[in-house]
Amino acid sequence: MALDRKTTALKQLQGHMWRAAFAAGRVKAEFFEDVVPAVRKWREAGMKVYIYSSGSVEAQKLLFGHSTEGDILELVDGHFDTKIGHKVESESYRKIASSIGCATNNILFLTDVTLEASAAEEADVHVAVVVRPGNAGLTDDEKTYYSLITSFSELYLPSSA
Repeated sequence: MALDRKTTALKQLQGHMWRAAFAAGRVKAEFFEDVVPAVRKWREAGMKVYIYSSGSVEAQKLLFGHSTEGDILELVDGHFDTKIGHKVESESYRKIASSIGCATNNILFLTDVTLEASAAEEADVHVAVVVRPGNAGLTDDEKTYYSLITSFSELYLPSSA
């Protein structure tokens, strides 16, 4: 875990450890202040929101179920983790699209990892790279190539209604 390996087994172990801490109320997930209002707006516009994380589905549900914003699981239509495939493999994005019944080119993937962005683009998924404090720096080429956002409020998404 010290090497931040994204292996499924380690992420599942992390999820089990978190369950006890969240259930006891000792831990609450924090989101950047723009995230929850933006997701609520997208949902009100009829958009679906899915989480694809290297964290286990169990850990994702703990985070969204025990946040400083309260239980916000109702804002998420589904969860994906490395059981569907690794985030740096384009086939993972195709599998997600298939499982939700959506064409890959109708999906926007937000990430702070350019290797993931590249894999998603290879699958014909739209990508925005999220630049936040504490994220790894981007090269000049990456800054030029990718659509960059610093806040979810910067995204204009057409209504799906």
